[in-house]
Formats: sequence, C-alpha cells, structure tokens
Amino acid sequence: MMADPETREAADERALERLAARALEMVADANVIGLGTGHAASAFVRALGVEVRAGRRVHGVPTSEASAALARASGIPLAGLDEPSIDITVDGADEVDPDLNMIKGYGGALVRERIVAAASRKQLILVGREKLVSLLGSRGRLPVEVVPFALPLVIRELSRLGSRPTVRTTGGQPFLSDNGNVVVDCAVSPIERPADLHAEMRAIPGVVDTGLFLGTAHTVLVADGPTIREMARSKRL
Repeated sequence: MMADPETREAADERALERLAARALEMVADANVIGLGTGHAASAFVRALGVEVRAGRRVHGVPTSEASAALARASGIPLAGLDEPSIDITVDGADEVDPDLNMIKGYGGALVRERIVAAASRKQLILVGREKLVSLLGSRGRLPVEVVPFALPLVIRELSRLGSRPTVRTTGGQPFLSDNGNVVVDCAVSPIERPADLHAEMRAIPGVVDTGLFLGTAHTVLVADGPTIREMARSKRL
C-alpha cells in the first residue's frame, strides 16, 4: 500500500529536522558557518536561527540569494568571503557516491556553493538515503553553469561529449543563476570517470563550473528512516 502524499511529506520534513538537529550538534563550536542551498540546508538554517534568537553568536556565509534571504528572516547575521576562513559549510547534495563525491546544482547555486566550500575548513553534507548512488550520474542529470554569450558553443561541445544538454527554463524563460549565468542540465548515464568528465567540461570556453563536487565533503549525514547515519571521507558504504 502506497503512503499518502501528505504522510510522505510530513515524514520527509521530520527527517530534515533530524538532520538539522544533528548538524547543529556538530557545528556547536563554529563561529562562521557557510549556509547551503536546498531543502536540507534550509532546514539547518531555520534550526540555526532558533539558536541565534536564543543568544548564540555566529555569522553565516550564504551560498545563494535564497539562503541569504532565509538567514536574514531567521535572524542570522551574514558575512562575506572577507572572513579569514569559514569554520564549516552545511549544505545538501543531489547525489553522493561511496567516496563522498557529489553532484550538486539542481537548485542552480553550484558556483557559489563551490566558492563557499573552497573557503571553508570543512564541508558537512545533509541528504536523505535516496541521494546515495553507487556511481555519480545515476539520477541522470548533471548541471553546468554557462556564460550566456558562450551558450551556442557550449551546447555544441557538450553534445560532442555525449551529454545531451538542455537549457534549464523557468516560466518559459532561461533560468539564470544568481551570477546571471545560464544553467544547462546534461542528461548523463552513470559516470565511470567523473574527474575526467569534469575536466573536459571545464575546458570548454564559457563553462563556469559543473555540478561535480569531487573530494570536497568531509562528512555526510544521511537520513535513513528514523535514524541518522554518518559517513566520513575515510569510510565507505
């Protein structure tokens, strides 16, 4: 018997709340926290806001305009990359493989997520178990951010790589990232050599970044039914 959609939605929300609560425990000593984008990251931002309103002193570095707006609404003071370093970034992912490599960018914030991750000492990722894959690309989608002027060239070159690119749209218009760039969603099969594909795509003039995040995550928290599992970079599934 299939679960009622409202029941599934409520269960998903409870799982996000459990992930956020565990993440808060793990960042209790952090003074500057990168704030990710997406459902799981938003649950963390809201939970962090509760602590800030209760007196916690912390600054957040947002990975998108959406996460910045949520942080402000939650009462979290914001900072930029002029901070000496970010203690930890808490973010989500669209796919995670056994080595903690990821695909990110379904929400369109991949470039700022990459930048904030690079400025952070650690990256903590929050996902549901449905995001775990044996090979990246298993969900069939790889986002790529592209300078608009270069779009025709990039589409041709991505097609030559066999990735079947489609320009992401919203409301009948091309979706633009917070950086003013176009996001192209590449239809992909499971990727045997993600580092090679990332390098080939990044070598195309006009490609700003891909959604392949390889070796950036230090820890992944997985909502698995009523429990939270922890995956560390040195561990495998």
